[in-house]
Amino acid sequence: MTTAWIVLATIAFYFALLFVISWITGRKTKNSEFFTGDRKTPWYMVAFAMIGASISGVTFISVPGAVLNNGYAYMQMVCGFFIGSVIVALVLIPMFYKMNLLSIYGYLENRFGLSAYRTGAWFFFISKMLGASVRFFVVCVVLQTLVFAPLGIPFEVNVLLTVALIWLYSFQGGVKSLIWTDSLKTFCLIASVVCCIVFIANTLDLGFGGMMGAVADHSTSKIFFLDDFNDGRYFWKQFIAGVFMVIATTGLDQDLMQRTLSCKNFKESQKNMIVSAFIQIFVIGMFLVLGTLLYMYKDAYMPDATATGDSLFGAVAWSENFPLFIGIVFIIGLIAAAYSAAGSALTALTTSFTVDILQANKSQDDAKLTKTRKMVHIAMSALMILTIIVFYYLNDDSAINAVYSLAAYTYGPILGMFIFGMACKKPVRDNLVPVVAVASPIICYILQTNSEAWFGGYQISFELLIINGLITALGLCLLIKKNK
Repeated sequence: MTTAWIVLATIAFYFALLFVISWITGRKTKNSEFFTGDRKTPWYMVAFAMIGASISGVTFISVPGAVLNNGYAYMQMVCGFFIGSVIVALVLIPMFYKMNLLSIYGYLENRFGLSAYRTGAWFFFISKMLGASVRFFVVCVVLQTLVFAPLGIPFEVNVLLTVALIWLYSFQGGVKSLIWTDSLKTFCLIASVVCCIVFIANTLDLGFGGMMGAVADHSTSKIFFLDDFNDGRYFWKQFIAGVFMVIATTGLDQDLMQRTLSCKNFKESQKNMIVSAFIQIFVIGMFLVLGTLLYMYKDAYMPDATATGDSLFGAVAWSENFPLFIGIVFIIGLIAAAYSAAGSALTALTTSFTVDILQANKSQDDAKLTKTRKMVHIAMSALMILTIIVFYYLNDDSAINAVYSLAAYTYGPILGMFIFGMACKKPVRDNLVPVVAVASPIICYILQTNSEAWFGGYQISFELLIINGLITALGLCLLIKKNK
């Protein structure tokens, strides 16, 4: 019970900081500032904020725990992330700035027509709502164990209260506030991981050199998997999937691009994208090193503990051998990762639904648009609550795999539409684009389910996103209008 009240006090302190920041930065926010930050944010501020924005509660919990089964295979994908970020910076960002878009899916209306535009917006909506809910679900489960269950509070109330708090600090300021709150999140994330690494290394009597040597020699620290092409961890599959994953889930994601496009011009936005991607390599590396140290600590001091995977970090951080300070640091890092990510998702969903699906910015004056935007924000919060609760009762998979599986199925059609649109300038039958976009994930599901039987044991892993995008692009080729 004492632990529950300590965690609640920590959360209250963190949210107090968020409310202060969002109130200072979000006062008298105009719609242009909510949607784009009014294109006045310094690039280095966005770069620092983007480091934290790309790391969710799933990364915070799942990446360290996953090293037992997957080693550092995730780093292969992270290297691909950097190349993908360079492509986004050089190809997509200049185009979006040139078109001066509120929502990046406005490109699809320009290139194809209204049906393709709304198809892209709906696929983003489904992907972001499901992805954000999965990420936030992981954190709600941890908080349920540490806080709400000991106090006799059911999971549904846990979700309702936490999403309500997120809505309170994000509904007013939009992107303008998110840049500042994400900067706080980045600082808290890095500080919490560094504190945990230093404490565990000292407990194991390891200096910096000794720690790196012990980590390198540990069975969980294998980075490159080049032996078995059929293995889902095979290097080139992970690396290439990482390239396209960033193009799809960052460059074609209204959430993250909404921050990136808040810079003054495309040159500054490009600097932000490349610098933040480079730093992210080291941040993810720290999470992986922390994972190895957590298993080393567990083997040395908690041999009877059964915690592995997603439950490992929390179990070790709140074990009796750890000082209270580390447990508090863990909670601050966790809520920083989760709540800011959920807040940014709500902002992006509100923007996309208001601009892309309702198209309220084209038919309403500023006062009516503000009212519509706030109502949509409430509706998005309610839908997120419902989605998290449903996922709680249906979940049976590793959280991080679930997130990327969802991304592969839902971002694939968006990726395919953008690839085709930029590679081929011929018009297509716009009214049939939704048919292609829906058929592609269905075909991918059939392929992934039967890949080992059909292709000699080959496992389709994260490269499913690429396959999905290519099937969509090929389907659009069939819709090209013939010249009369």
